[in-house]
Amino acid sequence: MTKIRLSRFGSKGNPHYRIVVVDSRAKRDGGYIERVGYYDPRKTTKDWLKVDMERVNYWLGVGAQPTDTVKKLIKQASA
Repeated sequence: MTKIRLSRFGSKGNPHYRIVVVDSRAKRDGGYIERVGYYDPRKTTKDWLKVDMERVNYWLGVGAQPTDTVKKLIKQASA
């Protein structure tokens, strides 16, 4: 089973996340199948959220399950 979830990057106190498609058994920051976006919770730039909706829709179509947080981010990005 594949999941769409966040993978953490950045230094201590300065988190940045990649929105990635992974095998559900992989570690949080382990290898991923495809990167479909990024998210900066501190909003340090005007592009703090970017999601490739075409690829997300493809992965959702083939059965990937997004986490609750990623569902909210996808909804925000598509609005």
